[in-house]
Amino acid sequence: MVNPFGKRSHKAGLPPGTLFHVGEKKAEKARITIIDYDKAQLQEKEVEMDEECSSFKDKPTVTWINIDGIHQVDIIEKIGKQFNIHPLTLEDIVNTEQRPKMEDYHDYIFVLVKMLSYDDEDNGIRPEQVSLILGSNFVISFQEKQGDVFDPIRERIRRAKGRIRKMKADYLAYTLVDTIVDHYFTVLEKLGGTIEGMEEELVTNPTPDTLQAIHTLKSELIFLRKSVWPLREVASGLEREESPLIHKSTRVFLRDVYDHTIQVIDTIETFRDLVSGMLDVYLSSVSNKMNEVMKVLTIVATIFIPLTFVAGIYGMNFKYMPELEWQWGYFGALIVMVVIVFLMVFYFKRKRWL
Repeated sequence: MVNPFGKRSHKAGLPPGTLFHVGEKKAEKARITIIDYDKAQLQEKEVEMDEECSSFKDKPTVTWINIDGIHQVDIIEKIGKQFNIHPLTLEDIVNTEQRPKMEDYHDYIFVLVKMLSYDDEDNGIRPEQVSLILGSNFVISFQEKQGDVFDPIRERIRRAKGRIRKMKADYLAYTLVDTIVDHYFTVLEKLGGTIEGMEEELVTNPTPDTLQAIHTLKSELIFLRKSVWPLREVASGLEREESPLIHKSTRVFLRDVYDHTIQVIDTIETFRDLVSGMLDVYLSSVSNKMNEVMKVLTIVATIFIPLTFVAGIYGMNFKYMPELEWQWGYFGALIVMVVIVFLMVFYFKRKRWL
């Protein structure tokens, strides 16, 4: 895991509002797409110059401007000037280590959330910071890279499905946040499958790799909790925010987002309890396995104690031992040893030690 504080240290001493990208550096060029719509018409295009975005600022239609690539801070700064976005907001946008939050700047509402996806190859969670600017008739979304969970929303806009083309910009912002929250359930479903498989492995054959997987899963859940827990405050703040930018008809849907967030948090807490219990199960399984080995070794050693005693007696080679001159002494000693072994095994089985 990359330590973000090493990059944050470069900001020490800089004035507030200074744009300094904190996060993984991307090689690809930033991509700007625009979807402008109302009930009657739809315009969708990809623009090369950020200057073209300003023409949609005062249009009566709803405009969704999406920027993929916040590592190009010059583009973020230009868009911020065009839409009168506060420098502190821009600073938070380019800093990918921010916690989810919501801030009302009167002219716009700033929402910052974490979009999560599950990598099936690495069996890990991949986070991405998404920042939303909600204005009176526009929504600007800032993402770290191309690729997101918003394709179903784009299709609904294109096909005029549901109420999205009939509603204002606040409903579009709600839809984006709701899609991100709903995708958390997909991530949790993947984690749930991983936990179930790990529980079976714990019972059957726990290994040191299992312990490492438990610690990795525990770290993933801690990160997931840090990403989702503040989102409860964001959803609650949007629902209760007395801003003209959020209409009364949209607050009902925002309450639903809050409920989904609570469900996600409850599921995460349940998973954390399960993983914590798995550590105890692992230690118990390893201890039981060790006890079984020690029991077998102890029984073997106990059986050989009288045999060693008998062999030691007749291995001293004293001259006047009568059994040494006996013709069947050797075979008699072996028979005695075999009888002792059978008697001890019978005794152990009767005591249920075997």
